[in-house]
Amino acid sequence: MTDRSPQSPASAGDPWRSFSAVMAATLILEAIVVLLAIPVVGAVGGGLTGPSLAYLIGLALVLVLLTGLQRRSWAIWVNLVVQVALLAGFAVYPGVGFLGVLFTGLWALLAYFRSEVRRRQQ
Repeated sequence: MTDRSPQSPASAGDPWRSFSAVMAATLILEAIVVLLAIPVVGAVGGGLTGPSLAYLIGLALVLVLLTGLQRRSWAIWVNLVVQVALLAGFAVYPGVGFLGVLFTGLWALLAYFRSEVRRRQQ
């Protein structure tokens, strides 16, 4: 039988470290989804143009690069600002803009979770 005594607060782990990992994983997932939109825009959206392809690849690259900054206190706000660029995807294809709506909602939920953890720590 194992000992099921509660962990001390010191051994419970750092919630901010795990939260930054969740944010980084969300950015990677978002970058993959943006890259998967390329064939959809090419087949359904009237074909890829140079600017639309550069927009999608550039946005995916920015999302991947942001994963390295997730331990910063301001990272979640940068992530929310980047969602504005994804919302601008309505100009490329409505489906890309819809992805922007979905991920903006997800990042708003993550910002709420962050504020809840901060409130409970105080």
